[in-house]
Amino acid sequence: MTVPRIRAALYAAFTLALAMLGGTLHAAARDDVIVAIQLEPPNLDPTSGAAGAIDSVLYSNVFEGLTRFAADGSVVPGLAERWDISDDGLVYTFHLRDGVTFHDGTALDGEDVKFSLDRARSEDSTNAQKGLFAPIETVSVIDPLTVEVTLSRPTGNFLFDLAWGDAVIVAPESIATIATAPVGTGAFVFDDWRQGDRIDLVRNPDYWGETARLQRATFRFISDPRAAFAAMMAGDIDAFVGFPAPENLPQFEADPRFQVLVGTTEGETILAMNNGQPPFDDVRVRQAVVHAIDRQAIIDGAMFGLGTPIGTHFAPHNPAYVDLIALSGHDPERSRELLAEAGFPDGFTTTLKLPPPSYARRGGEIIASQLRAVGIDTEIENQEWAQWLESTFNGKNFGLTIVSHTEPMDIGIYANPDYYFQYGDPDFIALMDRLNETTDPEARTALLREAQEMIARDYVNAFLFELAIPTVAKVGLSGLWRDQPTQAVDLTAVGWDR
Repeated sequence: MTVPRIRAALYAAFTLALAMLGGTLHAAARDDVIVAIQLEPPNLDPTSGAAGAIDSVLYSNVFEGLTRFAADGSVVPGLAERWDISDDGLVYTFHLRDGVTFHDGTALDGEDVKFSLDRARSEDSTNAQKGLFAPIETVSVIDPLTVEVTLSRPTGNFLFDLAWGDAVIVAPESIATIATAPVGTGAFVFDDWRQGDRIDLVRNPDYWGETARLQRATFRFISDPRAAFAAMMAGDIDAFVGFPAPENLPQFEADPRFQVLVGTTEGETILAMNNGQPPFDDVRVRQAVVHAIDRQAIIDGAMFGLGTPIGTHFAPHNPAYVDLIALSGHDPERSRELLAEAGFPDGFTTTLKLPPPSYARRGGEIIASQLRAVGIDTEIENQEWAQWLESTFNGKNFGLTIVSHTEPMDIGIYANPDYYFQYGDPDFIALMDRLNETTDPEARTALLREAQEMIARDYVNAFLFELAIPTVAKVGLSGLWRDQPTQAVDLTAVGWDR
């Protein structure tokens, strides 16, 4: 009876070894990933929507521009492999890559580039960053792989602007369905969108560049911080980019199953004030709001210490940044004095519209308390993202709101009087025009610093902090961006090391 028992034991050991080997081989061969982000895109057209969540899913993955942002924030060639710039800085000649096809099999050519740029700058354009294309005077197709863009004035930031998600190249044939079935040139092809749950992408086998390491990528949308923590701990997702519960990061850092990446973003998080609506059309009221705010208390209370205080709408890691925090320090007594001077000795009541991100919902409660201490009562309204875009951003139906502007170096939005906070001071507009026409790096830096100071001294908004980007991922997943030079979850180099 002893021999059968030994055989059984050996068989069991052999079976276990095979199972372990099979598991190892499976892990090594894995070519799919499930990535979670907090916000779901309202549509899938980055050229007509303001939501950063569109770029989070589609930038580089599905859509590409003539230029693009690399992980370090530098601007590198995209669909244009190179370009020439005339001596007067007015003519850009883009040489397109040969052999690029859209996901529907049609070839990318100069006519697609002309269509995309003309559509973005047209009078009826709904592009959220239409101002990026304002300097363009004409777009001419020289031949199928050569496009000439003539500007009305020198624009030192033109190649940078073309790297934005709003400037990606789209095919005319796909416009009718682009909002729900996007067709691009990227390393991944759109597969499916189950609204409220996920978007699936699959590898593009005909990609012009380096083939993606992943065969399939799924984006899931989890807005609730507790649900995000539970999903990550249960292994239901492989990574969460922009993890919304920073208080849980130490637990993930101590768990050998996970890696935690904390990077910087271009996200200026602000308490925006409706400058076109009383009482915020009075600079004294805006200044009173600013002095009522304790930035560090918000960073500590809402973000658990993640975030860098800012005193203007500019990223601290940019060499042109000016530290202007001293202009807007926490000073409740000065806040009350300013309110009295503006005719509100007993304060006033306004609305505070809060979109879903944690920095807004959690930060909003803290800010409401700080404002209440100086006599400003807020009626808080929590809004879903689509509602915030429609009512607050597009409809300008708000007194105060909190949002993080994740577009790269976007101080130019303050020159647009129709933008949701309705500033558009003529002197600032003139300053931005000078900046756009300036190509000398030192002169541009001086103008950028002047612009930062102008909006800080006008107390256009309450500038809170530069948003950090925490990412929690399973060990073995590599290629994720640590920093976000633009709001994107670029999966083109992501894959499993084991």
